[in-house]
Amino acid sequence: MTPFRRPRPACLALAMAAACALSPAAAITPAQGGLAAADPARPAPPPAWPVLPAEPSAQVPALPDGAAAARAQWQRVNEQVAGFARGHIDLLRWEQARPDPSAPPREAPITDPLTLEAAVTASLRHQPDLFTRAEMNARERAAVQAAWARHVQAVRKAWIDAVAARTRARLMAQAHDITRTGAELGRRMVVAGNWSQARQMREQLGESNAWQALVSARLAERAAVEALAVRLGLWQGQDAVALAARLPQELPPLPEAIWPDAGAQAERIEALALQADPELALMRTDVERDRRASDPAREALLQARMDQALTRSGQAGPPHIEALERTGDAAAERALHGQARLLAHAAERRSAARLAWQQIAARHAAARQASDGLLQLQTALDQENLLRYNGMLQSTWDLLASARERIAALDTAQQARAAYWRALADGQALLAGAPASAVGINPDNAPAGNTGAAAPGH
Repeated sequence: MTPFRRPRPACLALAMAAACALSPAAAITPAQGGLAAADPARPAPPPAWPVLPAEPSAQVPALPDGAAAARAQWQRVNEQVAGFARGHIDLLRWEQARPDPSAPPREAPITDPLTLEAAVTASLRHQPDLFTRAEMNARERAAVQAAWARHVQAVRKAWIDAVAARTRARLMAQAHDITRTGAELGRRMVVAGNWSQARQMREQLGESNAWQALVSARLAERAAVEALAVRLGLWQGQDAVALAARLPQELPPLPEAIWPDAGAQAERIEALALQADPELALMRTDVERDRRASDPAREALLQARMDQALTRSGQAGPPHIEALERTGDAAAERALHGQARLLAHAAERRSAARLAWQQIAARHAAARQASDGLLQLQTALDQENLLRYNGMLQSTWDLLASARERIAALDTAQQARAAYWRALADGQALLAGAPASAVGINPDNAPAGNTGAAAPGH
């Protein structure tokens, strides 16, 4: 998958939406429109989301009554296990390999994944307010540009969250399978008389915790997919199910460059952010016009009076300026207030640019370390533990623990990658004209379905 690209200018939105009609993304966009979605009588069958996993049992096998019964049970269990080279673990694997009619169906391979760019394009098909028009003036175009950039940011982050949530749900399912294997092996050890019930209870507690984590991950996945469906204008449950089936298996790989856009450099990031702000140029024009119409001496006098008021005022209330003769003050005051607003706006935008760069750089480094450092070390350790297990130097429980640690490392790595792509989406939005408030600190694991971005439209 290619890295994320810088959003296109708003003036190309019409061409993008027209192209969408020919793209695969058009298939997931409902044709009925808002009237059908808002009709309470419209049939809406419930979506066929995967069922919850079977709840873990809290029952501990009863111990045999008497030495003779214990000996007979031990002999019966070991005869069953004797046909497998690895004993209990191979027997359990053989049983798990058989088809389970109660298990949810396996996901079909994705033949036409919904890419990030396709999702952005599809979302614009039901956002007429985000199209610029020939009759618009400069301020109206600036407002649409900012709203369009914020909308693109919201769709990007919704797509990132949905893909990351689905990846995490799959990892939690694998972790649940591992703990379920441990609990079942522990039950058999108790039945064979090789384990105490206390050790079995600890395995059951691990399975219960993993079950809770899996349920939470699946709910987070549903929430993230639903949030993306809203951005794309999908209102039927089955459309959301189809959307989930089209999402890629994982997020794009980490790019080599901190910011894939070749024009984004640390020393230029503030200038790029200022140039991209559609409102800033209009504010500068207004201030320059007011300054030409005002008397510099009056501006200096107003500023001097402000400084005097600051030296006299305390903290009980706002500073007070004594009465001035009004001749020529209107233009000077407009210029003074315009300068102040321009300063605040530019300072905020420069600060947001610095924060965006710093966050992208930090998230890029963290994701790279998680993939090249943490995950590689854990994978190598997992392979070493498997070799030691094959050489009968480690137990089955060591192998299961190593597998759980590997799943945890994979989860950490993919969450770090998601945090990077969310931070990049913020920076891209800033350079596309979104307000400075679009940039904030992205948590490592953002709540699914709540990206902090603006609602669809503007």
